Amino acid sequence: MKFNRAVSRTAAVALAVSAAFSAASVMAADPQDNPRFMKMDTNKDGFVSRDEVKGHRWLDQAFDQADENRDGRLDAAEFIKADAIQDRIAAGNYVSDTVIKTKLKAALLNKKGLRSKDLDVEVVGGEVLLSGFIRSEDQRTRALEAANSVKGVAGVRDAMVVK
Repeated sequence: MKFNRAVSRTAAVALAVSAAFSAASVMAADPQDNPRFMKMDTNKDGFVSRDEVKGHRWLDQAFDQADENRDGRLDAAEFIKADAIQDRIAAGNYVSDTVIKTKLKAALLNKKGLRSKDLDVEVVGGEVLLSGFIRSEDQRTRALEAANSVKGVAGVRDAMVVK
């Protein structure tokens, strides 16, 4: 059953990515046809600058790849490309986080002296949050060791409570 959920989740991510690329290719390069471009173009000059994308998760990473003429700003067509790149980055991060979460749950199950079913695992951007109830500080140590042993984990936050 768990395999089927994983396959369904992977299929959903693949479908979302392909839908994003399809939507991007269907949209015209006219800024009036792209409400997101219009919203991002805060100074209404017909271009989106690096300053205008600051703080938008992953779009600043996609900016350089999409800026084909290297003028430091995106026209409507380049913005569509940046939007598609952003969607691809987001989907890749989601898949990576799901893989880390799966590996960590397996590591917790294999850890002797730890009731892993009492722990919740969340992963965002490689950062792990362990929460739930544990019976001792020894279990906390075991859970943190398991989390730090998983490849791809960028950091671990401890929200476990000794009960």
